[in-house]
Amino acid sequence: MVVLEFFYDFVSPYSYLASTRVEAEVRKAGGQVRFRPFLLGGVLKATGNRAPLETPAKLRHMWVDLTRWAKRLSVPLVQPACFPVASILALRAALAAEKQGKLVPFTHAVYRAHWGEGKDVSDPELLVRIAGSVGLDGPALLAAAPDFKAALTQQTQEAVERGAYGAPTFFVRTADGDEMFVGNDRLDFAIEALGRAVGRP
Repeated sequence: MVVLEFFYDFVSPYSYLASTRVEAEVRKAGGQVRFRPFLLGGVLKATGNRAPLETPAKLRHMWVDLTRWAKRLSVPLVQPACFPVASILALRAALAAEKQGKLVPFTHAVYRAHWGEGKDVSDPELLVRIAGSVGLDGPALLAAAPDFKAALTQQTQEAVERGAYGAPTFFVRTADGDEMFVGNDRLDFAIEALGRAVGRP
């Protein structure tokens, strides 16, 4: 089965947008999707890229663009008061959830809380409740999250070594090797590559 790898960070609104449709699009193309949390701040630092927050004009336009995308995809979008959020605890918790087979529902629940409802997902108590909402033991999950510090660092470094410089980043393994696509607006190209890799026109 051909796999599309989806690297994302909860701080990234464009990753949120991609998360709302990536599973359905990959399924239609005949492949599988692998969710892979990484630390966007680490990627930006390693590559010398700059976050929109550092460019006021870009930041102002970003919210206009995000609103257009949310309307097109018919998904909720709220500008969080805590932007950019410190996502590292949520990301480590996501990797802990992965060990229990709950990465995808936990990811969706965190994104819903942050970008759909504007909540602060750096709040440990909120993360406990989110974990509970998807059938996880919230306190145990948060207690285990620090154990995934190295795993998050490693996954972030892997993405950088493969060429990632922003979020979301998608990789599709094709006959010519890995193809990389960066940005929610490049997901369609990633799906096209996936379709070719599985032999669909």
